[in-house]
Amino acid sequence: MNHLLYGLAGNPSLPPDLLDRLISAADADLGEELAERADLSRAQVAALAARGEDIAVRLVREGRLTADDVDPVTQPYAALALLDEGAGRPEWARLLAAHPVAERREKLASCPALPADVTETLAADPDVRVVAELALWTTRETAARLAGHPHAEVRRAVAANEAAPPAVLATLITGEGSPPARHCLVCDRERTPFVHPRDCPRPDCDLPPDAACDGSHQSTVHGTLYAALHNPATPIDAAVRLAGHPSAVLRTALAGRPDLPASVAARLAEDPLPEVRAELAANPGIDGTLARVLAVDQGHDVQRSLAHNPNVPIDVLTALAGATRIGPTLLPRIAAATAAEVAELAASAHPVVRVLVAHRRDLPAEVRDALAADPDAKVVKSVAPHPGLSEGRLRDMVARVAARVAANPDASPALLKELTRHEPPVQKVFREVARHRDATVPALLACLTDSRARQLAAAHPALPPSVLTGLLADDDHRVAEAAAANPSLPAGVMADLLRDLHVPRLAPMEATPTRH
Repeated sequence: MNHLLYGLAGNPSLPPDLLDRLISAADADLGEELAERADLSRAQVAALAARGEDIAVRLVREGRLTADDVDPVTQPYAALALLDEGAGRPEWARLLAAHPVAERREKLASCPALPADVTETLAADPDVRVVAELALWTTRETAARLAGHPHAEVRRAVAANEAAPPAVLATLITGEGSPPARHCLVCDRERTPFVHPRDCPRPDCDLPPDAACDGSHQSTVHGTLYAALHNPATPIDAAVRLAGHPSAVLRTALAGRPDLPASVAARLAEDPLPEVRAELAANPGIDGTLARVLAVDQGHDVQRSLAHNPNVPIDVLTALAGATRIGPTLLPRIAAATAAEVAELAASAHPVVRVLVAHRRDLPAEVRDALAADPDAKVVKSVAPHPGLSEGRLRDMVARVAARVAANPDASPALLKELTRHEPPVQKVFREVARHRDATVPALLACLTDSRARQLAAAHPALPPSVLTGLLADDDHRVAEAAAANPSLPAGVMADLLRDLHVPRLAPMEATPTRH
């Protein structure tokens, strides 16, 4: 499908008759674009849904189709989407539970509030993938029953189900009081012992790279433990039994539990692998004492993870600012800082600390203005997009951080124009100006000369129609598509495009098919 059609599909100014024509030509990809439009009439929704079931499913997810609009026999996936949204009909579930295609039964098994008889049917399905999908999403009672299923894949799914009873989840970790599983996906297909090679040459093989079974279903059991550790309903008393497990993957999962006891957290802080310690450092449940221990840990990603911890003590964070690369981001702890902490951070003698607080966009005026005049360019760069800065302050900042000034929502049209003429040119300025709501035609024309800003400028509604029309033939199809999506594109040009692209005209009745 021509990229210009995609642009038109997203153009909010597309007239209804041209929208009808686009719907008539929609394939799955174009239909996805059209389904996002907020101006579709009921008739247009019905016509679009008839173009393909993928499109109908998208319309269901957008809340545009109801049970009255869908036939579960001819549109089973749309019906499944409605059931998944809790808006389908019980008789559909019964119909689809007996469907010969296992994939559809599997999708049904993930739907909420299924009738009891449908749940029983799916729990006894001959395809274990269907039963496992049910186990993943089903109710507390059914999950408890399926936890003892003879197939390890079903048990793994129960371990990830947050509705499963805590005692059942504990049993899946400890194995106490439950007979061992008799099957897994590996020994269902392969003679054991079997280890799936990572460079498996079989094109039809869908076993995961780490699949293995020596009779104990070890890879699936490992997946069960991993799922249980990530399940917040799993009792921590059972989870901590894995603190000394030889699998680093499991120790890492345990390290991320916010309910981790302090003694176990301290043990994991001494783990030989930095990925375990980094996960622990990001854990919002660790206390200040442990945070200070991890703050001096130079293992890969440990300090950076601690800096992003929403509960890291502020003094630890300020020490980390000079010890690790945090990046141009507003850290969770800084976002939650009190007014007193903000003032203290902004007055720090260390520029890296002032940079942290400069990323906030709700600073008091006096703090914001002081940071805007900071002697350190990195601080100024961080605060430059802050709303509320005066025209004078923004102009004072241009020589140091022109691109960040261009990103300020309060930058005036005149200032934006001047920024595009800055000498020497600053390439990032063109991209920021091109996406700025107050950019004027002269500024946008300058942005069109920059290859990386050209697409952004082509989408700006301030561009005049004559320029937009020329951009439709741009060598870069992304620029042309952006121009086609521009709401300032004249309706006559849109009609000409559809004619040139051979999108058929419709008789009035063809444009609005409905189903009764």
